[in-house]
Amino acid sequence: MIRLDAGQIEVVDDAMVEILKRKRPCERIQIGFTMWESSHTMLTVHLRKTHPEWDDKKVAGEVARRFLHGTI
Repeated sequence: MIRLDAGQIEVVDDAMVEILKRKRPCERIQIGFTMWESSHTMLTVHLRKTHPEWDDKKVAGEVARRFLHGTI
């Protein structure tokens, strides 16, 4: 059963919950880090393609700004 409410963006499938429960904490941390790393790379590539005039420092700053939800 999928639960959706206004405050919930994504729902983890019950089968995936069971798989993740069987993982050791270090494995779950590695999965999370790999997802973070992948999204960081994809955003960097997207920004470089969208803004070819930006230098590496500008791209890195925009990636950081987006990852930190505008807190910097």
